[in-house]
Amino acid sequence: MKYQSRDQLQNIAHVSAHPVMDRRQRLERWSKLLERDPNRSLAALAGTEYRPQRERDLMRSEDSPLSVAFEDPVLRGEGLQNDTYGEAKRFFEVSDEQLHEIVCYCHAGERMMASRAAYCVRTAIEGPIFLRVAKAFLGWGKAAYSWVVV
Repeated sequence: MKYQSRDQLQNIAHVSAHPVMDRRQRLERWSKLLERDPNRSLAALAGTEYRPQRERDLMRSEDSPLSVAFEDPVLRGEGLQNDTYGEAKRFFEVSDEQLHEIVCYCHAGERMMASRAAYCVRTAIEGPIFLRVAKAFLGWGKAAYSWVVV
């Protein structure tokens, strides 16, 4: 049996198990998954900005923010194929700079709290100014994002 992605199947069959999430919905779901256990210690990826693109795309780590996303059957059903850097970049439609901010050790050390990763995912959705306003005026992050310096 040959594996085919949802996009490949769309070309030869009508596939409509459920509505497809847009970029924002996928990122929001990922951030909510991370926020379920804000103090969970997650592994960071080492030196994503220094690796050649090919090597970077294959980077992964057990118990990373990427593996949290891949553990979710909904995101896998939407087309998330694995927990590598390259797949996350493709699936969540984020730039190298955005994904670097979410998963690289240079920002958090070898381990990071899930709340930090969630904050960075939300930054990829709205941008940092929105999150500063939300934190200040809407009360986001009084506990979960208390490490954020604004």
